[in-house]
Amino acid sequence: MARTLLLWLPTQAALADGGADAAWLRVDDGVIVDSGQGDGWVDAWEKPQDDEGDDRLIAFAPAADAPLRWRAYPDAAPAQAAAIARVDTLRDSLSAAALLHVVTGQPADAGQAVPVAVTTHAAMTAWTDWLKAQGLSPAAIIPAAAIVPPPEPGSLWTAELGREQIVRSDDRSFASDPELDPLIAAGRPIAPLDADRMRAALLLSLAAPPLDLLSGAWQPKRGWLIDPAMLIWMKRLALALLAVTLLIPVIHVIRVNADIARADEASVAAAKKAGVTATDAAAAEAELDRRLAAAGGGPLAFSVPASALYDAMRDTPGVALKTLSHRTDGTLSTTLAAPRTEDLNAVLLALQARGYKVTAQPMAGSDGNQMANITVRAVP
Repeated sequence: MARTLLLWLPTQAALADGGADAAWLRVDDGVIVDSGQGDGWVDAWEKPQDDEGDDRLIAFAPAADAPLRWRAYPDAAPAQAAAIARVDTLRDSLSAAALLHVVTGQPADAGQAVPVAVTTHAAMTAWTDWLKAQGLSPAAIIPAAAIVPPPEPGSLWTAELGREQIVRSDDRSFASDPELDPLIAAGRPIAPLDADRMRAALLLSLAAPPLDLLSGAWQPKRGWLIDPAMLIWMKRLALALLAVTLLIPVIHVIRVNADIARADEASVAAAKKAGVTATDAAAAEAELDRRLAAAGGGPLAFSVPASALYDAMRDTPGVALKTLSHRTDGTLSTTLAAPRTEDLNAVLLALQARGYKVTAQPMAGSDGNQMANITVRAVP
């Protein structure tokens, strides 16, 4: 069930005198079920908001402190008309613009009159402070003068709202003053508005408020509301993502280790076919290298590092081979000469890029070239 508490705010003068008293109505599902004066709303309302969020509080600003005027701009678009109405209202005001809080509604169609409410920041401060003192947070503050519907052409309405008498003309809505009302009417009749019609207009304003004073500098800062169930679901999702993030590298390591184990088993099996008995792949590889070295082949053979050296020299023109020797452990020793040290470095870097371990001892040649004694490990 949707519940709405309608609370008429005290006038600024009443708040200043300390004798604030408020009229109120309670509306359940569009039906007025209770009403009263003073603090009776506390028992009728029980609590300002339900956990389900269906309950809301609407406050009404007194017409004495927030009169309304309707301004028409037939040739302006709705948004433009609202902006122009605010500027014109500030220009026509006798008070300083910094002291005023001017709020405009926005017409639905072009050519419709724009409702403009004028109050002061002092009044807004007094009302919001009073609401906070009552522990209330309104969803909107609507000028009570905006609720009274327009009168018949050539006449004025008068209606009582929240113990306040309001007069409505075709373009204005304000608090009634017995001395000023006849002057403003200028001979037009002032008729009381039918109570049923006023009640219908009041309920209609809840569904489509003409304007809200909680705008501009007074627009409340809304905090993020997170559903507790959604928060629990988000925590579970975060934990699941964390678990998956940790499991991915663990599974990858397990798969790599399994592949390595299978490759080692295949290496041991292949070595066994070659007549090498070993307990693991490293031992099988060492025994095969030893046999190949004894036979003058395999990665320890002269041709392996020598071909890598020749390929590196071919990519670096200007480098000359002075000496070349090979040891049984697979080490290739050579002396290289080049016009520049950079050319020698290029050969060394190319050999290292192929996975060989290279050492170099630079020296100066008798012919002006740069020379280096280089050793190249035959096994990467």
